[in-house]
Amino acid sequence: MKTVMIRLSLVENVNRFVNIVARYPYEMDLRAGRHVVDAKSILGIFSLDLSKPIAMEIYSEDCDELLKEIEPFVVSE
Repeated sequence: MKTVMIRLSLVENVNRFVNIVARYPYEMDLRAGRHVVDAKSILGIFSLDLSKPIAMEIYSEDCDELLKEIEPFVVSE
């Protein structure tokens, strides 16, 4: 499992993000505090507080291509 922090502050960013992650077969979650949603769910993402960075948990070790595609959303800590 890999965890990265992402920021999805605009509606357009959420749509682009979901379109990218939906193409990958493995499970991914977004965690904001104690709330966890499927990273492929637009409605789930909008239920989170998008004003702060969100932890993305990717349940695969072979996800380098995905990480490269979502790089514009990744927040450096």
